[in-house]
Amino acid sequence: MAFDNPHHVAITMRNYRWRQGLATGDAKYDGLEQRLASTPTISVPTITMEGDANGAPHPPASAYASKFTGKYEHRTIKGGVGHNLPQEAPQAFAQAVIDVDAM
Repeated sequence: MAFDNPHHVAITMRNYRWRQGLATGDAKYDGLEQRLASTPTISVPTITMEGDANGAPHPPASAYASKFTGKYEHRTIKGGVGHNLPQEAPQAFAQAVIDVDAM
């Protein structure tokens, strides 16, 4: 298990600091970071999902909807669902996987 790893806390804290811009990333991934930062469009059918109780900081779906040039749908999953949809709303998550295949 990850919690048994003696480096778990250091790795986790580093990740949170990096995500908040408080630490630099690994230089070997700079090329990938630059490509992702250019926010290329996504042309494959896509369903984005979010729980109605997601407390993680993030932009609204309307802020990134234009990046999807293929068929696109956003779903807000209700019922006190946070940001771990596969675990917190497995039925809705599985249905989205099925539905995106039919888009």
